Amino acid sequence: MGFYRQSVLPFLLDTATNTPAFNECRRRMLEGAHGRVLEIGFGTGLSAPHYPPAVERVVAVDSNSGNDKRAQRRIASASVPIELRLADGQALPFDDASFDGVVTSLVLCTVPDVARTLAEVRRVLKPGGRYFFFEHGLGDRPKLRQWQRRMNGMQMLLCGGCRLDRPIRSLIEEAQFRFDSVDDVSLRSAPWLVSSAMWGAASPR
Repeated sequence: MGFYRQSVLPFLLDTATNTPAFNECRRRMLEGAHGRVLEIGFGTGLSAPHYPPAVERVVAVDSNSGNDKRAQRRIASASVPIELRLADGQALPFDDASFDGVVTSLVLCTVPDVARTLAEVRRVLKPGGRYFFFEHGLGDRPKLRQWQRRMNGMQMLLCGGCRLDRPIRSLIEEAQFRFDSVDDVSLRSAPWLVSSAMWGAASPR
């Protein structure tokens, strides 16, 4: 794992996505979370302050150890207990049906295999459990889509594999989830190419 991914990228992403607009989406996404929750792609811990009191414990996983220093500071000040582990969201080290909720926040844009990751989300959810998400992806305006596809390679190079062109809504539906709630948002504080986002909750069909 290179210097850029471990030391520079965590700082850049933390700075770019720690804004009132992004944090409001995180807060609203997590309103229905409760019990034992898994967060895949914890990053620098920007979701940590937004977990509601109904959450008893968060188990967080991330594949980049370069996030750890910033993440631990946010874990220390969180109002719910959070345990952080180094692990890959595509092969979770947890038993089937072991979490009341699973969270991804700006993660599906980057994982190499979205279908595999969402299959793992389904696997570890308890019956009646819910998947909470806040993700950016392919926009609904033709001009935006054109530029997202044009700039996708540069985005992946600079942002650790983050893709601009993933149709998040379709990918979640194709993974056999049904939306309990979903809200499309335009993140005005974000660069135009990553401004198309959605947050909500879904349940396995």
